[in-house]
Amino acid sequence: MITYHEQERIFKLDTPNTSYLIGIVDEENFIGHIYYGKRLRDADVSYLMRTEEAPFVPSGNNRERCSFYDCFPFEYPAGGTGDCRESCLGVRTAGGHAGAMLSYVSYEILEGKPGLAGLPATFGTAEECATLKLLCEDKYVGMQVELLYTVFQDVDVVTRSAKIINIGKEPFYLTKVFSACLDMDNRDYDMITLNGAWGRERHIQRKTLGYGIQNVGSIRGESSHQEHPFLALVDKNTSQESGEVYAMNFVYSGNFRAQAEVSQFDYVRMSMGIHPENFCWKLEAEESFQAPEVVLVYTDKGLDAMTNTLHKLYRKHLIRGEYRNKKRPILINNWEATYFDFDTEKLLSIAREASSLGIEMLVMDDGWFGRRNQDDCALGDWQVNEEKLKGGLKYLVDEVNKLGMKFGIWFEPEMISPDSDLYRKHPDWALAVPGRPAAQARQQYVLDLSRKEVADCVYEMVAAVLRSANIEYVKWDMNRPLTDIGSLGLPADRQGEICHRFMLAVYEMQERLTKEFPHLLLENCSSGGARFDPGMLYYSPQIWCSDDTDAIERLEIQEGTAMLYPLSTMGAHVSDCPNHAIGRVTPFETRGLVALAGTFGYELDVTRIPEDDRKMIPEQVALYHKYNDLIREGDYYRIASYSQNHKFDCWQVVDEEKKESLVTFVQVMSRANFKSRRILLKELAEEARYEVRFVNDEKIQPKVYSGDALMKAGILVPELHGDFRARLIHLTALD
Repeated sequence: MITYHEQERIFKLDTPNTSYLIGIVDEENFIGHIYYGKRLRDADVSYLMRTEEAPFVPSGNNRERCSFYDCFPFEYPAGGTGDCRESCLGVRTAGGHAGAMLSYVSYEILEGKPGLAGLPATFGTAEECATLKLLCEDKYVGMQVELLYTVFQDVDVVTRSAKIINIGKEPFYLTKVFSACLDMDNRDYDMITLNGAWGRERHIQRKTLGYGIQNVGSIRGESSHQEHPFLALVDKNTSQESGEVYAMNFVYSGNFRAQAEVSQFDYVRMSMGIHPENFCWKLEAEESFQAPEVVLVYTDKGLDAMTNTLHKLYRKHLIRGEYRNKKRPILINNWEATYFDFDTEKLLSIAREASSLGIEMLVMDDGWFGRRNQDDCALGDWQVNEEKLKGGLKYLVDEVNKLGMKFGIWFEPEMISPDSDLYRKHPDWALAVPGRPAAQARQQYVLDLSRKEVADCVYEMVAAVLRSANIEYVKWDMNRPLTDIGSLGLPADRQGEICHRFMLAVYEMQERLTKEFPHLLLENCSSGGARFDPGMLYYSPQIWCSDDTDAIERLEIQEGTAMLYPLSTMGAHVSDCPNHAIGRVTPFETRGLVALAGTFGYELDVTRIPEDDRKMIPEQVALYHKYNDLIREGDYYRIASYSQNHKFDCWQVVDEEKKESLVTFVQVMSRANFKSRRILLKELAEEARYEVRFVNDEKIQPKVYSGDALMKAGILVPELHGDFRARLIHLTALD
């Protein structure tokens, strides 16, 4: 619900449990942030903007205008005119002058939610959400800004974005465009971010928020392994179950910055948007620039509540397509099984064995095209290598289909190898700065997708392959960051647009792909998990979580990922041991239970694994089919964190009606002379009675407990013999 209180000049945006208030003050129509928090009955809390305190508003004390600018809680602050905190908007005129100040002009309240041109964004019908459009301007620059806010009827989320419009006669340059800002009092917050590296993505970091600017960001052309487009401010005492959380998540897959700044007055400015480094967008007269969307969440019920709010939003209002609410086929990928050393018969031998065990799809990874027998050539040559695939691609796909299996294929459409026919024909199609040798990564360059002819050519090559056979899954990979940011397709004063134009081109290509092939299951990947973000989820219902498939390493990776994203989005496979990334050996059963918390599949040569492991696959397949609806659609709760206790990990999924629950317990390190562990379950019906069954331990007989007892007294998980052991516990409410 969105209401405008005309007399007080206050906009009030309500979700089921939260309120967001915006105020217009002074005769110059400054737009101020008033409040974001638990739902309010009243709207007139404008005193929180402190405009009646010195230095007052400019109309009453113009001599201290700069002091007003430097402490007023701007809803969308611009830089260069007196607010010396970090801004959301940087503008440079054609004359070289910097600075802007926005004044409110008008508003519009819309039913539903308009899309954002060329960008992924959440969506909703007129019955599900409403949108506030605030029009503001800087008449000196000749600029209008549309601030968009959407609130949902079924989830406690506010989304924000901004659109900048040139209404003047001269061009100007945008040097910074953030999408959202929150100005509020500092209450001794902690800051939570997700950080890591290749093979260690999205580890949770929590630290005290201090004075000055603290930020995370990426200038790699991708949301990145190292940082994540997410930021949360939480109370010192905030836990999984209780405490205040203010969170932002960016619906964008390229360069970003997320930051919190504590100012001299102990105020906090929390903001998020496209990273300003090397960004400069020329806006001609009558042109506009659309900033990506930021998702805002507030709760006073702890991190579990934040998690389930985001999960619900993304499942219902971001992920699209046939597989949004559908069980995914269990796949086997040949990458760790064969790397580049495969041919038609080898793939069919894997498929025959996999099919007999209940696996439903074969995915052919890197190495099927051009002269691609190692990773130093042929990217860009997206034609089937029929010397390797005797009989051609259609023959292979048809043979796999005869086994009752689906077929999938790997592409890396954004890259080009120096040793490729495409590069020899079009060397100017790679990003490069004239006169400077371009840096290689994985012996490849980045295609200049900011040029339409390049993006169109690559798309057509990919689409031609998909049209040639019954291909039902695509893994879209990106294995290096963007460097040498130069394009021969843009003039000198538009070179700062390349990274964003590149990202827009990727989005356009994936939009074309999903429209031309509506039944295709698309899985995004970026050298593992370097582009696991809400922007990619708009096009693909699942993303490869990490190239590190070790079950124990995956505990921290999947914990951080699941803090924001539904379990159904996390690409997770059972892989070979010793693990190819770190060399660890873990039980096949544990590998299966950890992968069960994601999309579930296999990454190994099923014809060569130990017989005991092979015999376990049908059991794992059966578990997936039995529990995937619950895992995919249920509410997720964190019971214990291996990253914190360094001993064991535990998570729980509960269905909406609280009739069924699944608990996964992983004992990482065994202990000598210890007894069982007690764990407290969550969000069951107190009055219900549940049968508790240890799925993979027949020695423990099922028992019945009340929901009240399970949550307050807990259950005991016996100490397991050996490291890296796991238990799956299923709860069913008795009628």
